Amino acid sequence: MMKRNVLKKEEVVSAWEIVQQIPVDLRTTDIKSALNIAVKFNIHAYDAYFLKCAESLRSPLLTLDRGMQRVAREIGITILE
Repeated sequence: MMKRNVLKKEEVVSAWEIVQQIPVDLRTTDIKSALNIAVKFNIHAYDAYFLKCAESLRSPLLTLDRGMQRVAREIGITILE
């Protein structure tokens, strides 16, 4: 985000500390289905993994990535804002 001028250099560490407070639960996902999403929507595979995981868990997705938000809406995933 610093490279995109969203964060200043002095804000990077603070942002990291805030992100570390987000609970994360590691899950397996259907890689073939995720790759199909990546190919269909022309997105990165790692983005598709998150989308597939949210879809499989019937869980909302928290992302600032507008491309992921668009694809999530198209495949019926709720976006947390």
